[in-house]
Amino acid sequence: MSNYKSESLLFVLSGVILLMVSCSGGSCFEETESYLKASFYKNSVRTAPDTLSLSGLNVDSTIYLKVLKVQPALIPLNASSPNSVFIITVNGVSDTIKAIYTNYPHLISKQCGYTFYHHLDTIIPLSHFHLIKRIEYINRTITNLNVENIHIHY
Repeated sequence: MSNYKSESLLFVLSGVILLMVSCSGGSCFEETESYLKASFYKNSVRTAPDTLSLSGLNVDSTIYLKVLKVQPALIPLNASSPNSVFIITVNGVSDTIKAIYTNYPHLISKQCGYTFYHHLDTIIPLSHFHLIKRIEYINRTITNLNVENIHIHY
């Protein structure tokens, strides 16, 4: 009977040690959100707008509201949709754009879990541009890294 108890104790201790070793400690210290990163250019010179307002269309979301000197703008994309529509207002002049993209999950780490990355197909105006002169694509892969994706020339 004592042999049975020692085997049971050894089994339980082995289980506890395995659980302690298999659990990874620590917190997530990495950026987990993927944003479309847009820098602003005026007359081909990188120039932050005096004020920037940005909101999603048909969504109750204001991303920036008359924020001063934003450079770059971090624009969140909807991971449950292949497109997002935004109203961009720079120095009081507004344009509406539609970003079309492909979503795919990406494992950041065991501690941080998954996020969604995006591949930017195109950005189109939903009406004639009043503010934006052109959009230049720099990096169409949208990740959680600090890499510019587009330049907005205004």
